Amino acid sequence: MRERLQKILAHAGIASRRHAEEIIQAGRVTVNGHRMTELGSKADPDEDVIKVDGKRVRSPERHIYILLNKPKNVMSTSSDPEGRPTVVDYMKGKIRERVYPVGRLDFGSEGLIILTNDGELTRFLTKAGNIKKVYRVKVAGEPAERDLDRLRGGAYIDNEWLAPSSIERLKSGENPWLEVTLHQGKNQQIRRMFQSIGHPVEKLRRVRIGSLDDEKLRPGGWRFLTQEEVNQFKREFRK
Repeated sequence: MRERLQKILAHAGIASRRHAEEIIQAGRVTVNGHRMTELGSKADPDEDVIKVDGKRVRSPERHIYILLNKPKNVMSTSSDPEGRPTVVDYMKGKIRERVYPVGRLDFGSEGLIILTNDGELTRFLTKAGNIKKVYRVKVAGEPAERDLDRLRGGAYIDNEWLAPSSIERLKSGENPWLEVTLHQGKNQQIRRMFQSIGHPVEKLRRVRIGSLDDEKLRPGGWRFLTQEEVNQFKREFRK
């Protein structure tokens, strides 16, 4: 898409919009070998060769946001020293951009995880403590209600405070399914919670991150987030 040169230079971090205008008027900018001095000049940053003082201007990498349904026994990292598969492997050959996972999901767990190259959003979400995440959990044995109430109210486990959470029964039985909602992201938090009451987790699946969910995504499946979803997600955690 063709844009004004001063806008292209500003977006590429060469200079402010006003300073970029001065650079153009000084004859320091070329497009496909032609010197440009008019402020109304336009170019396509993806197609044209734009240079300032002989050095090519690179377009800033576009931000992309991906929702992946991580399968079980896949690392939620960009690489693994033991050679185990990672969530980033699912992107190879599919996209040009290099993306990274936001947060972690246990190796033995499955479910939704966000991949992006937006470093600012990644840093913000990694530090944020108010991100609601919903999990479907299958545990060994039927937990007593008093034990679930203990977890719902928050508890010290392994000398670490695990914040209150919402726990609802979805399916009763010898190995029931529960829905657990967390607002905290401690390492293996749900597994530690249920281990502490004698009902270890057998299966764990994350089904929602904030406002994001997608029941149609099969394990290993992924899709780009829509701009509306991205905007809503950003609004949610910047309040």
